[in-house]
Amino acid sequence: MSNSYATAGARPTSRWKQFIKSNLLTFLTVLGVFGGTALGLTLKNSAEPWTQREVMYIQYPGDLFLRMLKCLIVPLLVSSITSAIGSLDLSMSKKIAFRAIIYYFTTTVCAVILGIILVSTIRPGAGREVSNLGGKATTRQVLTADTLLDLVRNLFPPNIIQATMFQVQDFPLTQYKITSEFTEGTNVLGLVMFSVVLGTCIGKMREKGKPLLGLFETLSEAMMIITSWVIWISPIGVLFLVAAKLLEMASFVEVLGQLGWYFMTVMLGLMLHGFGTISVIFFLTTRKIAFPYIAKMSQVLATAFGTGSSSATMPITIRCLDNMGIDPRVTRFVIPVGATINMDGTALYEAVAALFIAQLRNIHLTFGHIVAVSVTATAASIGAAGIPQAGLITMVMVLDTVGLPAEDVTIIIAVDWLLDRFRTTINVMCDALGTILVNSLSKKDLSGDANGHLELAEPHELVELRPDQKE
Repeated sequence: MSNSYATAGARPTSRWKQFIKSNLLTFLTVLGVFGGTALGLTLKNSAEPWTQREVMYIQYPGDLFLRMLKCLIVPLLVSSITSAIGSLDLSMSKKIAFRAIIYYFTTTVCAVILGIILVSTIRPGAGREVSNLGGKATTRQVLTADTLLDLVRNLFPPNIIQATMFQVQDFPLTQYKITSEFTEGTNVLGLVMFSVVLGTCIGKMREKGKPLLGLFETLSEAMMIITSWVIWISPIGVLFLVAAKLLEMASFVEVLGQLGWYFMTVMLGLMLHGFGTISVIFFLTTRKIAFPYIAKMSQVLATAFGTGSSSATMPITIRCLDNMGIDPRVTRFVIPVGATINMDGTALYEAVAALFIAQLRNIHLTFGHIVAVSVTATAASIGAAGIPQAGLITMVMVLDTVGLPAEDVTIIIAVDWLLDRFRTTINVMCDALGTILVNSLSKKDLSGDANGHLELAEPHELVELRPDQKE
């Protein structure tokens, strides 16, 4: 009897140890966010204004972490999408792509509409002065048509190697003369398009394509192993990235006094969309509560907040969903596409920012203008790169729709870095929930398709592909 009592008494302790062990990285990453905040505020209040070089020293460990993650993006993106598409038959690929695109389009439109409703109701810019709100930002004169044309051009890069480093942008020189040049930054849209076409071709080749498919599957697996090594540095990287940003910031109390209502409007919109709209769509589609899944994404969300980059967070998101038992073929297709085109938080922020600036300028917007802002913010969010503060660049396109000068983007620059981290977190959460949703809708199709592709699966995927496997 005593032995049984001892065993029973030891079980809770062993469970707690197992829980802490399995969630240690998550706890450390969340601790890194709070530790970075505490360190940044402490250093900011303990000395004279910090120079750029001193801030650079603080940010250095975080920069190294970001560089490691960004190094994985291109090989992981290409190999994941190609292997995912290539291992499915064409009809299954079409179904998954269709479901993912419908989900992304629906959530983006909902985000824009929610943002417009909030900014029109709260009116954060009404009756406020704009003279002392300016900041520094790099802008370029650009037309909406140019941005949309660049979006399509980037889908078809002339050089796939060049697409890993540059993307094309138009610059109007005169009314009729336009020049194009390649600007620094990975052309993710072009790489996604190339990977989808290549994966479709490999799937169509069947037996002949298996050696090439095996190459991409092995590369994808190798990238995930390297990711599992890199993410153990994430608590340290996130800590120093957050601390450095706080040191760069001017007086937060003063900034909130000037842009407080705008900041609160965007934050309210992001929270309502992330934990309201997306959760409702998730429940109506899967008949499951989203919050238990969100709780399992703590480390992913903390990394997204710390880095401010959905692309840099992508390897960690894929690994997290793999651990949750989501079909790897769905994860490796939906997540890279979502990190490229699905920017709900950015779409909401750009709609709110454009109308906020119009309110500051006392410009009355008609219903037609608001509809134009909605469409443009949706298109701009698709074209935004998954890098920190990329929304500021596409923001110029939205301002042009309302007839506001590009320089007005400097009005919101003071709080953009912080809002950028919150909207990136919502973007990543939306991508992950979308993957779970598509996996749930495709479960029957995937179980049937798995029988013809068991020989292509990795050993750990064979368990996940069983038809009777629970989610």
